[in-house]
Amino acid sequence: MAERELLAPVKLILPGGILNADAVGWARRPLVDTSGINGRGGWPRNKRWEYWNVVTPTHVLAATVSSIDYAAVHEIWVLDRATQQSWGKAATVIPARGAILPANLGAGVASARATGLSIDITPESGSVRLQAQTDAVSFDVVITRPADQDLLAVVVPWNRRRFQYTVKDVAQPASGSLTIDGVSFPVPAGDSWAVLDHGRGRWPYDVHWNWGAGSGRVDGEVFGIQVGGKWTVGSGSTENGILLGTRLHKISEELEWRYDLADWRRPWRIVGGGLDATFTPEFDRKAVSNLGVISSRTDQCFGYWSGRFEDLAFDGIYGWAEDVHNRW
Repeated sequence: MAERELLAPVKLILPGGILNADAVGWARRPLVDTSGINGRGGWPRNKRWEYWNVVTPTHVLAATVSSIDYAAVHEIWVLDRATQQSWGKAATVIPARGAILPANLGAGVASARATGLSIDITPESGSVRLQAQTDAVSFDVVITRPADQDLLAVVVPWNRRRFQYTVKDVAQPASGSLTIDGVSFPVPAGDSWAVLDHGRGRWPYDVHWNWGAGSGRVDGEVFGIQVGGKWTVGSGSTENGILLGTRLHKISEELEWRYDLADWRRPWRIVGGGLDATFTPEFDRKAVSNLGVISSRTDQCFGYWSGRFEDLAFDGIYGWAEDVHNRW
């Protein structure tokens, strides 16, 4: 598959709301201007979100701020990796309100307010501050990514009116604190990693996807895995890549995903483009919602990545692999 690397800023959409063909490709920096995805055109297909996941040696922290035109959907979730106890608070607000999302990545604060839940994602000088709070849990984390570290930004075109711009930014150093039921836990610098999923686009109604990510070190060097599947098939774009040090190695090939949700504990295999990865799950976070014509089913499994990318062997990289089906 031939994918074009974007090297200069470009607008995602043209006047009239159609996809700018010059934006189709992938980039190492967030070069695509998504200010046209503002909910005022293309309703109700606009989907905008910020999802942060932070892995510490003891816990997993996640926060979502999103607007899908007719609803604002937010969530805070925490997992104790040792006990597998989890705490969460989700809010679906119809019509969409209480959500602020910047026009472009890093262009301003993203925030959510709903009953029993608040989230603030604040760009600061050279970092991002992630603050989230429910009745049971709260966390305050600073993510400080090296300025020269690559990310993976991709425009996925289904057609001229249905398209997605996604930024997947793995292996970002994080530090801060977590509080659960009044007990504090550290988010220790040097051993905590953040992953961002930033999305702006206009989606089809029925979509099925895989996403996998993991962060850590291999032979003392920063290592990140970012893989996806199903939703990009036939588009000419993929969201696959390996981060080694500060450099992203793009995989311009659809990967083969082998797994069985009926037996999710069995190792998953993801193969292709020089990657032969095994994901061994420890915990399956299941989520199902059904509001009639709007429904969602998620299996997000957490565990360890191992395998090879070309000549590099990796093992013990904590992260997740998921299977999601949305009708939205």
